Amino acid sequence: MSLHGHVPPEPDLVQLLTPEGVRVSHPDFPLDISDDEIQALYRDLVLVRRFDAEATALQRQGELGLWASCLGQEAAQVGAGRALRTQDMAFPTYREHGVAWCRDVDPLTLLGMFRGVSLGGWNPNENNFNLYTIVIGAQTLHAVGYAMGVTRDGAVGTGEPDRDTAVLTFFGDGASSQGDVNEAMIWAAAGNLPVVFYCQNNQWAISEPVERQSKVPLFQRSAGFGFPGIRIDGNDVLACLAVTRMALDEARSGQGPTLIEAYTYRMGAHTTSDDPTRYRLSDELETWRLRDPIERVRAYLIRQAGAGQDFFDELEAESEALAVRVRAGCRALQDPSPLSVFDGVYAEMTEELAEQKAGYAEYLASFEDGAHQIDEPVASS
Repeated sequence: MSLHGHVPPEPDLVQLLTPEGVRVSHPDFPLDISDDEIQALYRDLVLVRRFDAEATALQRQGELGLWASCLGQEAAQVGAGRALRTQDMAFPTYREHGVAWCRDVDPLTLLGMFRGVSLGGWNPNENNFNLYTIVIGAQTLHAVGYAMGVTRDGAVGTGEPDRDTAVLTFFGDGASSQGDVNEAMIWAAAGNLPVVFYCQNNQWAISEPVERQSKVPLFQRSAGFGFPGIRIDGNDVLACLAVTRMALDEARSGQGPTLIEAYTYRMGAHTTSDDPTRYRLSDELETWRLRDPIERVRAYLIRQAGAGQDFFDELEAESEALAVRVRAGCRALQDPSPLSVFDGVYAEMTEELAEQKAGYAEYLASFEDGAHQIDEPVASS
């Protein structure tokens, strides 16, 4: 059934795998998936969580300036990330480590910005994954602009599976209150653009609970813009995969935008500079631990798919190897050259910019050859 003819009953969530690890069906969102494919999704979830944990530890050790953990949100990200086709474009916030993993972005690339050796930003060669956006909600406007571009390039609704392109943009429940997000939805609706808005509702905008921001479920906001919205169990990787895949298919075929609200929970701090014990109860966290997105897949694999201990042991070894690479790779990241600030400003460097770069290079060289002297301060008598 098309999303554009479906309004889910409130407050039902689309769910295909229960917290106990039991497969369930949904009449509107069937998912044909093998146990081997579910094992692959489980691998994604485990390795993303291990990378995230190592990055958090690196920040605590002073190797990163800051880190935004995705603990508890792995299923929302991996399910959506695996729904993308090669030609699709993803526009994340600063927490979509699981989506980056699914796009084969090197985890060390993500650490660069938080270590201060990279400014992030646009990199068209990085697996159709725009690097992290710190300005809250701005990435939704970038996504809509990109969607306008692929539409005008004739890459929507052609019926060619390797050509038709969709755009997937991520934001949180807090960002849904930003003007940028609402403006992006207005433009997406007006242009019938191939963009899927993916809201990870993790219940907390730093210390502000979602119920203080919205009196109705967030997915219902799409009705005001004129396109469908749907709420899914954001801790169910199968539901996230099935619904996002359908929404992207409809976007590629020219049916316009969709809003997906992945109802999940931030099990850790907002960032490593945050102390969540100051504003939320421990009972709430324990309740959500019972809905852990990884444990439910593990339960299914053991009870229903017959996964053996060898599979889990091999994955643990792979997880440890990833951790070793991340720890060593982070410390080995090189500071950028001062002249690199001029690179990537334009697709082709302008004459004026080239002159500025040459002048700055000459200035830097003056320190190396001793031509530039710095006067010592004169001590007062």
